[in-house]
Amino acid sequence: MATHSVFNPNPVSTFTSSTISTKGDKQWPGCLMLNGKQMHVRLSNGYRARARSAINVNSTAIEIPHQWYNLVADLAIKPPPPLHPKTFKPVKPEDLSPLFADELIKQEVTDERFIDIPEEVIDVYRLWRPTPLIRAKRLEKLLDTPARIYYKYEGVSPAGSHKPNTAVPQVYYNAQQGVKNVVTETGAGQWGSSLAFACSLFGLGCEVWQVRASYDQKPYRKLMMQTWGAKVHPSPSDITQAGRKILQMDPSSPGSLGIAISEAVEIAAANDDTKYCLGSVLNHVLLHQTVIGEECIRQMEAIGETPDLIIGCTGGGSNFAGLSFPFIREKLKGKINPVIRAVEPAACPSLTKGVYAYDFGDTAGMTPLMKMHTLGHDFIPDPIHAGGLRYHGMAPLISHVHELGFMEAISIPQTECFQGAIRFARSEGIIPAPEPTHAIAATIREAVRCRESGESKVILMAMCGHGHFDLASYEKYLQGSLVDLSFEEEKIKESLAKVPQVQA
Repeated sequence: MATHSVFNPNPVSTFTSSTISTKGDKQWPGCLMLNGKQMHVRLSNGYRARARSAINVNSTAIEIPHQWYNLVADLAIKPPPPLHPKTFKPVKPEDLSPLFADELIKQEVTDERFIDIPEEVIDVYRLWRPTPLIRAKRLEKLLDTPARIYYKYEGVSPAGSHKPNTAVPQVYYNAQQGVKNVVTETGAGQWGSSLAFACSLFGLGCEVWQVRASYDQKPYRKLMMQTWGAKVHPSPSDITQAGRKILQMDPSSPGSLGIAISEAVEIAAANDDTKYCLGSVLNHVLLHQTVIGEECIRQMEAIGETPDLIIGCTGGGSNFAGLSFPFIREKLKGKINPVIRAVEPAACPSLTKGVYAYDFGDTAGMTPLMKMHTLGHDFIPDPIHAGGLRYHGMAPLISHVHELGFMEAISIPQTECFQGAIRFARSEGIIPAPEPTHAIAATIREAVRCRESGESKVILMAMCGHGHFDLASYEKYLQGSLVDLSFEEEKIKESLAKVPQVQA
């Protein structure tokens, strides 16, 4: 099922991601798999134990992909091009040069199927990749379901999420071009901390505008960014014209990703030694995240499983695309036929309630217009705890794939998501970030349906990060003070009325 050309033909010694267990059946006690060989390990308390592959099979370690996969190459109908914000004409590569590194612009517009990953990037990836594919046996038992649930866990990265998969190459390409500083926005702080981490490795300055609601809710994400050397501002701020305009209209604005993007873009456009980096939405970002799905295909092959259903949360869409796009490639080839389901917050439902239209990627209208599912570029979502999902639009490529019928979408309110997160944490041990709790809730729904129908579906879930810096959200849920926030129909109608009228 996998396309083997994307993997390094010269394997390196890599430990199979593993979990520790003192119970065993056929493997030696106290062993770890290294290139197919069993290696003994000893716990810190002096006891010997067996370390099993996290995918619960006796398989050798897979290798890190040496190419990213570009889904655009395999689509018979190509996605609509981005448009210039002033002329409404298709954007030319040179129009993007004030903001992005040249190599990233090439990747944004390419039709090539595979893009080589620089060795310098792979070397950093080795800090945490390959990431584990874990069977959620304890959750299955808790739910009493015949379904087999697997999750691809990206929380093992230094920043605790999938975001370094693109932060590292973006900073690398900027460093290669001689750029001195990069700026960005962040919601929950996972992207901002990932970019700060990457900048610390390659010696670039980093400045981050964090959505005000998350800036207040998640102070340790800010400290994490600062530890890696970044400057962090709450957004909207009084540093930029875009921020000041919002604050004049609403001094207590909770902010949004669209506003934070406007602020970062404004700074990048005004400084020749500074470029802008984006953590989701754009094609090159989704491209970099496909290391997730490429690894996962090989891992599923190793255990002889084929997913019937693939589930991931969506805000801008990079985590979802990273897992699903390589599987969509195999689906287009006719090799597999999984249902692919995006899950978004009920308070910010761009795929399920938005319109498919050209709209700005930011609130101030400084970015190119993109054809996407949108709630309107000045839509400000309620301050839900899944800060990384509070974006008014969906990635254009995901929107296009949705329009082509290759995937479906649902929305779930946050109390159900946290209920699922607690069940997951108490069975699987991992405390998930608020964002993937949406995928967990959808997985639990499907597992319960399987219990009722007797179907033994294979469910593959994207677990994009841990929630160690989100415990204040869990505290509110456990205290009973977390409530569901939903959008107001009038609020969306007002926002959609301001979407530019563009002839497709």
